[in-house]
Amino acid sequence: MLTNDKKILIIGMGLLGGSYAEGLTDAGYYVGGLDVDKEAIRYAYDKGIITSGDTVVRKQFVEMFDIVVFAVYPKVMIEWLKKYQSFIKPGALITDVTGVKGWLINELNSFLRTDVEFVGAHPMAGREVGGVKNSTKEMFKEANFIITPTIKTTLTGMSTVRDIAEVLEFKNITTLSVEEHDEMIGFLSQLTHCIAVTLMTCKESSDLVEYTGDSFRDLTRIAKINENMWSELFLLNKEELLNQMNLFLKQFNELKETIENDDVEKMKDIMRLSTIRRSYFDR
Repeated sequence: MLTNDKKILIIGMGLLGGSYAEGLTDAGYYVGGLDVDKEAIRYAYDKGIITSGDTVVRKQFVEMFDIVVFAVYPKVMIEWLKKYQSFIKPGALITDVTGVKGWLINELNSFLRTDVEFVGAHPMAGREVGGVKNSTKEMFKEANFIITPTIKTTLTGMSTVRDIAEVLEFKNITTLSVEEHDEMIGFLSQLTHCIAVTLMTCKESSDLVEYTGDSFRDLTRIAKINENMWSELFLLNKEELLNQMNLFLKQFNELKETIENDDVEKMKDIMRLSTIRRSYFDR
């Protein structure tokens, strides 16, 4: 349960970490920040996004906090915990914002202390720009939030992470198993980024800027991509992402064949099904 006396540490003062910190600070919680970037910590402190912060991991600072939120890449999170988990107070809750859960849980199960609890979470929110200077709690208000419990997850841990999502005003809070999450995210997020990247790289497009309409802009909005983060996420969810890519290629080829064969009726059937399924997202 997220009571007012809980102190929350955000590790990673970027777009998501800064947005978490802003929302939790504005709700009255004591929020600390950790980041190797001095400018990010200074900006967050000067703007009142965090109550305290540091660029060096110190035991006396980390052990102050009851909840630790990792807003960093999955591999960075694992490396940090392997090195510094002894600094976290016994009974603390650890959560995250990362887009891959299976790999992360397997790693954590191999070394994480038994007197702390990890509850996976994935805020389905973001912007095309990064960094704490672009952070805003407002981006959570129309966004979904996914909690990924395991057999080790306690009701108290689940409740606390749900409370965090509610304080941040996420529109919809749901629960998925680790396996369901990685399948879903492989399709809804990772595959869509692959499609956007492919659209931007399959054809030289600099001379098309003056002619394009909204359809191309909408389809490629997410093609301005953080190559370090997304390449890591793709490979950590490799098997599931490849499954989703094969699913897409099969359907794309089916549509391609209707055009090759002048099969207008089948083409229309595919389009009608597309229209029906897209309407679900307009509700």
